Amino acid sequence: MVSVQDISVAFGSFDLLTNISFLINDQDRIGLAGKNGAGKSTLLKIISGLQSPTSGQIDMSKDVTIGYLPQQMRVDDTTTVMNETITAFSELIGLSEEIEFCSSEIARREDYESNEYLKLCDHLTVVEERYRMLGGANYMAEAEQTLIGLGFERKDFDRYTKELSGGWRMRIELAKILLRKPSLFLLDEPTNHLDIESIQWLESFLAGYPGAVLMVSHDRAFLDNVTKRTIEISLGKIYDYKASWSKYLVLREERREQQIAAFRNQQKKIEDTEKFIERFRSKATKAVQVQSKIKQLDKVERLEVDEEDNSSINLRFPPAPRSGTVVVEAEGLSKSYGSLNVLNKVNIKISRGEKVAFVGRNGEGKTTFSKIITGEVDHTGMLKTGHNVKIGYFAQNQDELLDENKTVLQTIDDVAKGDIRAKIRNMLGAFLFRGDDVEKKIKVLSGGERSRLALVRLLLEPSNLLVLDEPTNHLDMRSKDILKQALIKFDGTLIVVSHDRDFLDGIVGKVYEFKHNRIKENIGGIYDFLRKKKIENLKDIERKDKIISQTVQGDVSSNKQKYLEKKEFDRNLRKLRKRLEESETVIEKIEAEIMAVDKAFMEPGNSSESHETDYRKYQDLKDQLNEEMNRWTLYSNEVEEFLKSNG
Repeated sequence: MVSVQDISVAFGSFDLLTNISFLINDQDRIGLAGKNGAGKSTLLKIISGLQSPTSGQIDMSKDVTIGYLPQQMRVDDTTTVMNETITAFSELIGLSEEIEFCSSEIARREDYESNEYLKLCDHLTVVEERYRMLGGANYMAEAEQTLIGLGFERKDFDRYTKELSGGWRMRIELAKILLRKPSLFLLDEPTNHLDIESIQWLESFLAGYPGAVLMVSHDRAFLDNVTKRTIEISLGKIYDYKASWSKYLVLREERREQQIAAFRNQQKKIEDTEKFIERFRSKATKAVQVQSKIKQLDKVERLEVDEEDNSSINLRFPPAPRSGTVVVEAEGLSKSYGSLNVLNKVNIKISRGEKVAFVGRNGEGKTTFSKIITGEVDHTGMLKTGHNVKIGYFAQNQDELLDENKTVLQTIDDVAKGDIRAKIRNMLGAFLFRGDDVEKKIKVLSGGERSRLALVRLLLEPSNLLVLDEPTNHLDMRSKDILKQALIKFDGTLIVVSHDRDFLDGIVGKVYEFKHNRIKENIGGIYDFLRKKKIENLKDIERKDKIISQTVQGDVSSNKQKYLEKKEFDRNLRKLRKRLEESETVIEKIEAEIMAVDKAFMEPGNSSESHETDYRKYQDLKDQLNEEMNRWTLYSNEVEEFLKSNG
């Protein structure tokens, strides 16, 4: 379908891409991988025709259409969300207008036998057939379905696009591209502005799409769920694997091991041959053999081991000063922007050492509440931070807050104080700003470079509460992994707003869902939360599945449908009740251990050292009991809600 042939891109003496060649076939699902600055976005622009390579060419079939979503764009229009979205159907809208015009002309005319009248009738037939082939009157329903899938609500359809943030405006552009149904999607970080629910919807859409997809993404879970092929750009070369991201990592390591083994074997043979030549070069009796060895050596095709790109962020947060037990507490907190109520009488308590995620659809108040915690936004109701809490805040638009006219070094030097000033260059080097990079102005940096620079600023002063709003946007895979490990080791309290499921997995032990102006606490990691959400939405999913089934297959036996629904209901109820019973068993076990420790306290003759050990054990057991009781309450509520919603 599309052939990339010997593409090279050079900037002065620097070669970004060197003789890149590969094919994109029908229905390919390709993830384009590589660190920031490797050339991924550049390659997408070249394939889309927006940029020319230094050498090489792109060949594609005449009937290939491309839908390109850039990582960043600037738009300026004054239409509504729906009107902007349906511009994707410009041909259909034009055909509709043509049908209306032809129909009115036919109704007006009375020269039924004239050639002009017959031609008009024939033209109307052709236009109506084309209109039906392209989907006809269904295009409005398609537009609605796509916008809702990407997180819009019906009340948003008549809003003017100029009222929307850049992230929501990007969703409209993505909707337009999806609705045009191109032969090839070129998507540059499509998940950057989507929430978890919208990402899951996009995964399903792309997985079942009949065309091809080539995309750049640093969301590992998204890549694994959509792609079946990975092309990595590293140090100007590409490596093509017929595997999703996680499988590709394993195959890449195996390839390197094979390369290293073959390289070492060849080097040993070359070394032995050179020793033979050197040893017998001056002996006349060995002259023929020496010349033969020299010719053999000249013909050897030297193997090379791919240079491994080991540059990465060396990130470690400073030790967190000790804070009070309660770090953040809110009671009856509300926030409105004019008539728009974002948060309504929310209650929340975050304790020292907790690592929590804020999740929910865009516009539900995650960033607003983060800014309330940091003191940037006012509110009604009570919010207090604990004793000795020192906040480090990474804003979602942190890269935009940097002064574009300053250099990298000046940006850090302005906020560095005391002894840390002597370590500025070392810190910048750890974040890949080396040598002349520190003299670059902010305005020439990529989004990833700006995000890394903002993280350097965050490290300059020790904090015991980190509030991170979408910290992984624009970070490459390696940088995200290192940031993730640093946050796991961070000994303070963490609040992170993120839609990246793989990034959150293993970091957070509690998820706060922002929905309908409220905040709901969910104990467990991000995938525990998503599994619970799936159960809660079971009724809606079943209803949608039933509607789809009836549309496709016509009338479905109601008795069979009820049987399937009852079977699914029983299966999910058993799961919930089993988890509740397991929690009860754990509680009984812990309570028995507490009773045993209580009994040990009462025994005469125990030393003070023994009492101290028993007391520590007693406190640990009480903490475990309290934590398990919270789980039991959560599981019990889930059973009740499930029965109520399916009653």
